Amino acid sequence: MSDSADKSRKSVKTYVPAYQKAEWQSHADDLEMSQSEFVRTMVQAGRKGFESAAVEPDSPDPDPGGSGLETQVLELLSADTYSWDELLEAVSDDIESRLDETLEQLQANNRIRYSGRHGGYTTVDGGGDGD
Repeated sequence: MSDSADKSRKSVKTYVPAYQKAEWQSHADDLEMSQSEFVRTMVQAGRKGFESAAVEPDSPDPDPGGSGLETQVLELLSADTYSWDELLEAVSDDIESRLDETLEQLQANNRIRYSGRHGGYTTVDGGGDGD
């Protein structure tokens, strides 16, 4: 955000199913956040996944896009010192939950299934599993 950006607050409205609003409210309560603060925080966190098309500012790399990793590493290291293992954990801490959510969604949409016979996940149409 530039220094001249308008910092006044504006309303954003969206419509979600009642069960989803209730889940968000419950999660917000667990985190001791207002629902507005929770939604704002989750949207900002989700936007990080779209940084892959963004250019890293002041990057010497000729292809400074990527996953925003450079910015994330610099932000972490500006606040503290990390070992390799600590840094790796800090930048990859939510990949397991993102993978789990993605697998659940793909299964719910009947695009993949878990096959014990084939030792793991496979596409529903059988592609790549030798069926």
